[in-house]
Amino acid sequence: MWIRSTLTYRASFALTVFGNLLLSGLDFVGILLMFAQVETLGGWTLPEVALLYGLSVTAFGIAQLVFGSVGSLGSRVRDGSFDMLLVRPAPVLAQVAADRFALRRLGRSVQGALVLGWALVAVDVDWSVVKVLLVPVTVACGAVIFGALFVAGGAFQFVAQDAAEVQDAFTYGGTTLLQYPPTVFGRDLVRGVTFVLPLAFINWVPVSYLLGRPYPLGLPDGAAFAAPLVAVGCAAAAGAVWRAGLKTYRSTGS
Repeated sequence: MWIRSTLTYRASFALTVFGNLLLSGLDFVGILLMFAQVETLGGWTLPEVALLYGLSVTAFGIAQLVFGSVGSLGSRVRDGSFDMLLVRPAPVLAQVAADRFALRRLGRSVQGALVLGWALVAVDVDWSVVKVLLVPVTVACGAVIFGALFVAGGAFQFVAQDAAEVQDAFTYGGTTLLQYPPTVFGRDLVRGVTFVLPLAFINWVPVSYLLGRPYPLGLPDGAAFAAPLVAVGCAAAAGAVWRAGLKTYRSTGS
């Protein structure tokens, strides 16, 4: 229904998507401006950083397209309109994700894919079948990990009711963090986003394998292929958190 509503005014939709594409591209413009002054950033060249950027933004764009509406769950919890979703014969999470579905968010993933495509051509990689297959698998796993963050953040709003900014800190903040190489961050931060909140498996770890660079924190050789397991673990954890949060919902009492 929301997609049909959006496409009713096709020119407006096209302009909105294009505007989102340009707006999200400002992050990469900032990276280009930095490389106008330096040749490397933390020992990484522009095509290598663009590869990190493209993987992160494309994966995040897909997750945001599917689960971006979960961020507005707090408003439904506060005004009691969430009750309406509970009585419908459909999974609650699917309804929340589809609520006011914004197809215009497609612009972010398109912009990320364009940068990713350029980076894959420009970067110096000794390509093999395994490395070629690793790229789409990494994007898919990254989308699942970001999606798990959206769902877990939505579940937290059952308790906090007004915590969209907390969710944004881990989702939007996470993709911004991953746009830069791990070598520019402190070791404790890298350790946190590897073992506590495993964002590193969205791009840092697989890109290190593609480029033949040492893994962050000296991870074992097979770490680049652990992203599917990490994605499944994050999805399972997010599902458990969602169910726990849903059980705490008590409506507004009005």
